[in-house]
Amino acid sequence: MTSSDPTTTNPMRHIKIFDTTLRDGEQSPGVALNTSQKLEIAHQLKRLNVDIIEAGFPITSEGDFDCVSRIAKEVRGPVICALARTNPKDIDRAAQALEQAEKSRIHIFTSASKVQIQYMLRKTPEEVLELSDKMIRYARQFTDDIEFSGQDVMRADPEFVFQLYKMAIEAGATTINIPDTVGYGAPLEYGMMIKRIYDQVVAGRNIAISTHCHDDLGMATALSLAAVENGASQIECTLNGIGERAGNTALEEVVMALHTRADYYQAKTQIHTRELYRTSRLVSRLTGMIVQPNKAVVGENAFAHESGIHQDGVLKHKETYEIMNAEIVGRQAAVMVMGKHSGRAAFRDALTRLGYALEGETPDSSLNEEAINVLFVRFKDLADRKGQISDEDLRALVEGHDSVKETFALEDLQVLSGMRVTPMATVRLVTPEGTQQAAATGDGPVDAVYSAISNITKINPTLESYRIEAVTRGGDALGEVTISVRYGESKVTGIGVATDIVESSARAWLHAINQILAGQMKTKQDFTLETP
Repeated sequence: MTSSDPTTTNPMRHIKIFDTTLRDGEQSPGVALNTSQKLEIAHQLKRLNVDIIEAGFPITSEGDFDCVSRIAKEVRGPVICALARTNPKDIDRAAQALEQAEKSRIHIFTSASKVQIQYMLRKTPEEVLELSDKMIRYARQFTDDIEFSGQDVMRADPEFVFQLYKMAIEAGATTINIPDTVGYGAPLEYGMMIKRIYDQVVAGRNIAISTHCHDDLGMATALSLAAVENGASQIECTLNGIGERAGNTALEEVVMALHTRADYYQAKTQIHTRELYRTSRLVSRLTGMIVQPNKAVVGENAFAHESGIHQDGVLKHKETYEIMNAEIVGRQAAVMVMGKHSGRAAFRDALTRLGYALEGETPDSSLNEEAINVLFVRFKDLADRKGQISDEDLRALVEGHDSVKETFALEDLQVLSGMRVTPMATVRLVTPEGTQQAAATGDGPVDAVYSAISNITKINPTLESYRIEAVTRGGDALGEVTISVRYGESKVTGIGVATDIVESSARAWLHAINQILAGQMKTKQDFTLETP
């Protein structure tokens, strides 16, 4: 090791977690979060204790501007960051959106690779340098916290990269981000790039080096950790690794790698790890992007042992096959059993034990009394059907609940279907005009239910996708139906949870219709420019 080795100068360094779930994560194809959903995720990111929240790209749409503004106004604690190109209009819009933030950051980006400079920016390297210098200095009038990124570093000329970041520091950038925007780099190669930047560009100055890696070759986490080994003090990442194409570095992976192997990396984060699983589930539910069962840390099988040899070892001593336990990431090792005889007090206690913030018990409450009352009724109904209710059942109930006003609520449902019978459904809804009932036929029982509901609500969106997933175990498992519908210019995700898949489907359809009626959905404008 050399005297300038960053891993020896400050043992157990603090690594900042820059969460870009709401910006880069939302760029995942098919994801469209509304303001209410983004705020819910932002508040949960605060509970997770991330250092920086990249709330959005304000210039892209009024909806994105509104989301960043609301988050800046309401979320205290983390730095709130907005993205901007090297364009004064972008920077002005970002600054406006961040006006009410407790702590703000403007993240300016350009391109570093020849292919992007030539074909996307259509500029010369000299023009990129001149414009970047000018825009960083321009942004400094709004905040002292400026981050600068040059896209596609691993396919760029290293000498130009060094020149670009030296310019950025001289212009006033306080964080320089080194993005492997297309996931091209190898870990050792990327680590060496970070080390050269640390030695030759930062050169002892109080400048943070950040890493932003994509997972096109499945190496995003390895790349980010290689950067930490070589001087990076900030990791840009998303929950569940969502994002452009194959996604970004997964927040839960780098956090738990640093936590579990602190002996090796000599670095730590300030993340509240017991919030990881809950945050992962929230992001998955609101984005509609499922987490693969074998996903590290947050996948359903991450702490499961099926092999007899593994089971025998774990029963004798957990550390035979476990390097971390379920509790440390917010999952319950013991099963809590609730049933139809459980009262409201026990129900509230169970929700608190599972980590849900209830109104009146914490300033960051996520469930008010009205929501608890609705959930308690659903809990009693489910307990009558299943008998015993597990922790996973309770989580599914809570996560299947939405704060959208229920203009229409399901009261009863009957379906007639068979091999030689035209499917028919009779639906009874609670409506603003009282209870209404309608019947309809369809190509199948779900189609018939949707037609009957639409006959009452007079809202008939176009179904674009339908997915069902068992969210608990056993023959009486809860089924979660997630649908994507389009109504005019709006695209809405509807979610329904029940033991019966037809009922789950009906609740998902009603959830989508209630969102449409509440006017919560904003059109997501396409923005084709690749971002870091």
